[in-house]
Amino acid sequence: GEEGGEDDGLGSDEWDRAGKSFSAMVESIDAAKLDAEVLANAEADTYWCLTKLLDNIQDHYTAGQPGLQRQMFRLEELVRRIDGDLHYHLTENGIQFTFFTFRWMNNLLMRELPLQAIVRLWDTLFSEDSGGSGFEDFHVYVCAAFLKHFSETIQETSAEQLMLFLQELPTKEWGLSHMETLLSEAFILSTSFKDAQHHLTGTGAPM
Repeated sequence: GEEGGEDDGLGSDEWDRAGKSFSAMVESIDAAKLDAEVLANAEADTYWCLTKLLDNIQDHYTAGQPGLQRQMFRLEELVRRIDGDLHYHLTENGIQFTFFTFRWMNNLLMRELPLQAIVRLWDTLFSEDSGGSGFEDFHVYVCAAFLKHFSETIQETSAEQLMLFLQELPTKEWGLSHMETLLSEAFILSTSFKDAQHHLTGTGAPM
């Protein structure tokens, strides 16, 4: 097709509908009705993916969860740098980052995003994880971009409603186009800060 043309690909609406259709199909599958060989292959793939996922974040799920503590500290420091007004609004209203980011790190945003968005996110995290940085490092930038996306709304939200909003973010209709934007913003952040990691893991960072 011609350069810059849209005829060769799906528009954002079609892309989102395709993602939701895929999610609906996956969620409707009855594993008990699958062929034994298909089920065995799916089980093997799932086990391999889970093992790969946990390889570089083992200290996220050990005593004291030092990996999660490290990620939450780095996220707060990053948000302080990229959106000082947002950070001020949260802390001024008594919202500690651990109140809501623990779940983001512990569950890898699975409770915040619909399936089609999670599949796209985790695909990227697995790709970035080839160097051991996807679920450990890049996920922090994703969470920073995620929080910044709602910055204006958060800053207009009263103290009484802040935690409720942060725990029930309006993402139920998020599709692949939303994730493409979010991941692009996360990549920009990671590129900007990749040579300044020590600034985000200073002496005050829990190890």
